[in-house]
Amino acid sequence: MTSNYSFPPGFVWGTATAAAQIEGATTEDNKSPSIWDTFAAKPGTTKDGLNPEVACDHYHLYKDDVALMAKLGIRHYRFSLAWTRLIPDGTGEINQAGFDYYNNLIDELIANDITPWCTFYHWDLPQVLEDKGGWRERSILDAFSSYAKIVVSTFGDRVKNWFTLNEIPGFIGHGYKLGLHAPGAKESSQVVNQAFHHAMVCHGIAVKTVRDLGGPDARVGLVHNPEIIVPFIETPEHIEAAKAVFAQINEHTLAPIYSGKYPDSYLERCGADAPRFTEEEMELISQPMDFLGLNVYRGHFVRVGADNKPEVLPLPKAFPRAEADWLNHVPQAMYWGLRFCHELYNPNEMLIAENGVGYHDAPGMPTTQEVIHGWTHPERDYDSEILDTHRCQYLRTYLQSVHRAIEEGIPLTGYFLWSLIDNFEWADGYTSRFGIVHTDFKTQRRTPKLSASWYSEVIRHNAVL
Repeated sequence: MTSNYSFPPGFVWGTATAAAQIEGATTEDNKSPSIWDTFAAKPGTTKDGLNPEVACDHYHLYKDDVALMAKLGIRHYRFSLAWTRLIPDGTGEINQAGFDYYNNLIDELIANDITPWCTFYHWDLPQVLEDKGGWRERSILDAFSSYAKIVVSTFGDRVKNWFTLNEIPGFIGHGYKLGLHAPGAKESSQVVNQAFHHAMVCHGIAVKTVRDLGGPDARVGLVHNPEIIVPFIETPEHIEAAKAVFAQINEHTLAPIYSGKYPDSYLERCGADAPRFTEEEMELISQPMDFLGLNVYRGHFVRVGADNKPEVLPLPKAFPRAEADWLNHVPQAMYWGLRFCHELYNPNEMLIAENGVGYHDAPGMPTTQEVIHGWTHPERDYDSEILDTHRCQYLRTYLQSVHRAIEEGIPLTGYFLWSLIDNFEWADGYTSRFGIVHTDFKTQRRTPKLSASWYSEVIRHNAVL
């Protein structure tokens, strides 16, 4: 079979999850509370007051989930480690039960010919460390360093692909500035900027740890969630306007990693609230990575305005978006996010670490139009089959944009779909479903959606179909 959207041989096709969103078992086997366990227990913080206590019960059902991935042909899996499960007090004594769990998960993946891609930190800070100041305090650097060394020393014989921290602007901005996510704080700009810097240093610590302890074939990189700016008209002046806005919005994350310093423009905007840092810390932050991971969901259009300055265009209410209204459908964001990162920072390699879309997916009966036109099918199990054609279309158009980037020589080598299964979607609780596999949260039954079979064919043919 041929396709106009075929990908290079060896392209990495995978799926992604995060520990706090799927594992459940939040109080089992000596696991301590994370900031998300604490935050979700407070009234009004999550949709319908739901929490990650059970989630997808992946802690007990991981073998079934790995077997499902293997059946779908998924050969790469990005998952995160729960710091609270491994070192319940944040520092000090390890929890052997937690290490046993992740050892078993990694071994199960490898036994099923699935390559593990491991994320050190995906938003679930131990509550005991938050009680000591969390990301606000420099003490987090030593705690994270100890955690990283234990993790790489234990799992590095089998895990060769590492992601450091997931979405620093996300968990610092939403958690410490806006109060929308755990730990629900609304700090001053100075505190937020300092917390952001500490997270950046921990990224550097993770890179150094992988270099020191991971072996010669270990690879490591950050996962960033850039706000992606798309030129509304693809002409040079609009492209340059979009690129300028993209650079400014993302400069405090990407510029220090690739240049070793915070841009003067960023420090000037911060003024007296600028983070305090040392030369040694900036050297840690700017260690060479093997790849840059990007999480891409949405985009924003920019044009050159009447004053010859970039103008971000508001999106009308009717603009296509997911049921979560933050996720507007802009497939061009894939291409322009990759292109602008390539032109501004020239990473050796890039990966899409997350891309997907959330809907209120549920099994259902045929629509009125299906009945009127005689399109019903007696053999179809309407109580279980989920025809998420909207997700398939979203993924198809975003992957076509990925293909465009590769065709133009941008060094993208892999794509991880978010997510494998419906899970605890942070403050949205369980209503926003991103999985290609449906989770019945009462019975824990897994039901592959139409998107699962579609993605399976994409992987099998190494092409967008």
